[in-house]
Amino acid sequence: MERQGTRERMLIGAVEVMRERGAAGVTVDAVLERSGSPRGSVYYHFPQGRQQIVAEALDYAGTTINGVIESATKRGSIAAIDTFVRWWTDLLETSDFAAGCPVAGAAVGAGPADAELGEAAARWFNAWMLGLERVIVNEGVSRARAKRLATLTLAALEGAVMLSKSTRSTTPLKHTATELKALLKTLT
Repeated sequence: MERQGTRERMLIGAVEVMRERGAAGVTVDAVLERSGSPRGSVYYHFPQGRQQIVAEALDYAGTTINGVIESATKRGSIAAIDTFVRWWTDLLETSDFAAGCPVAGAAVGAGPADAELGEAAARWFNAWMLGLERVIVNEGVSRARAKRLATLTLAALEGAVMLSKSTRSTTPLKHTATELKALLKTLT
């Protein structure tokens, strides 16, 4: 197993905080506590401070989730939903329902001063929807309908993650997945 460097540990720590408290909850102190990194490493690795940490953590999280989606969509839309649900179920349960989607956390918590976070979150959501759209088109659905279905799928699953987190149960996630898969099976 490859040892993570200080910079990567700090990014992972920032992602963990963002999953639990949103972008506004990411502080230098919280990142240092999560990563076990010395204070001096903050400005060495992130000369622009907290703003740079948050922006790069959002991209780190987006890239990670995008990898899960890309891998899952190679096996079809149903497999992608199953993979998404397994991944989130594991994350929710192992975090005792503290974790949510860091990209959603950035989107929701992005105020006027953090407009670039909202824009970055939108780019990741669009990338994920495009991946879902491609697989649905490959299963025989028109591009226009696939685009709407990809939007529905992502919106429903992201909402189900929030419901699961707030109710401390994966039931909303599982129910949402069941209905999305039933819909997709009628179309593909």
